[in-house]
Amino acid sequence: MIQLFDRALLRRRRDRAAGKLADHDFLFEEVAARLAERVAEVRRDFPLAADLGCHHGCLARALAPLRARAPQKLGTLVQSDLSPAQARLAAGEGTATLVADEEFLPFAAGSLDLAVSSLSLHWVNDLPGCLIQIRQALKPDGLFLAALLGGATLWELRQALLQAESEIEGGAGPRISPFADLQDAAGLLQRAGFALPVAARDRIEVTYPDVFRLLADLRGMGEASVLADRSPRPLSRRSLLRAAELYQAAQTRPDGKIAASFEVLYLTAWAPAASQPQALRPGSAKTRLAEALGEEERKAGEKAKPR
Repeated sequence: MIQLFDRALLRRRRDRAAGKLADHDFLFEEVAARLAERVAEVRRDFPLAADLGCHHGCLARALAPLRARAPQKLGTLVQSDLSPAQARLAAGEGTATLVADEEFLPFAAGSLDLAVSSLSLHWVNDLPGCLIQIRQALKPDGLFLAALLGGATLWELRQALLQAESEIEGGAGPRISPFADLQDAAGLLQRAGFALPVAARDRIEVTYPDVFRLLADLRGMGEASVLADRSPRPLSRRSLLRAAELYQAAQTRPDGKIAASFEVLYLTAWAPAASQPQALRPGSAKTRLAEALGEEERKAGEKAKPR
């Protein structure tokens, strides 16, 4: 398996970020609220659910009103996170919490009614393998809901860093992680054996006074790049200042602030079950297309008869 991301570094950064995560968690809280709305809209009860990559419990908090209002709809929620420090923050609120790596899920086959993940799976090295594990952990007709960062995330910062480092250093190394696009995400769900897969995108734009506040937020969230093949040398001060200058020139809004884009991909899919709608075999339709359209049926190339 290709090691695109340094998961040990990700764990250390999440541990370091845990202490002040509440000062930088706006994106986690917003996406968790949107995922909770999706759970509430599904007309199904979920006695046992798992939150994969729970951070500091933002999704559990977003789901708390639903669990209080309709305890039968969402029963036991198990939270897990790669970071022991963040898992400790997430503990409580009537949930079970454990330290677990999304690449090696600890859940028994066919044990979960619902698996959710909010802004964690974009750091998984083997996303197809992870999705297969999730599908296997779900009961037949169990639901999978996830949000992960998409390929257009921070395109403004990526562009500024590449240009600045090329100008100052004569070449640019990878500084921002690559993320999946919408079409890739939908295909991965199918490859993993899910039924009825749906992928949608959302764009969240955040404004900052300058690029340094943006970088501070990324560090504070524990979301700075953890590329395994990252540049061995840190970005020089000259390159960073040039990137800030380029960013400011290209992205400044009328109010003087700069914009930063986060593309969020929402994945919805079901573990296969015999009760789900199935596509008809070719030629098995009971109604002919011509009849449905109110037209005369004729062979290819045959002209219509005059009326």
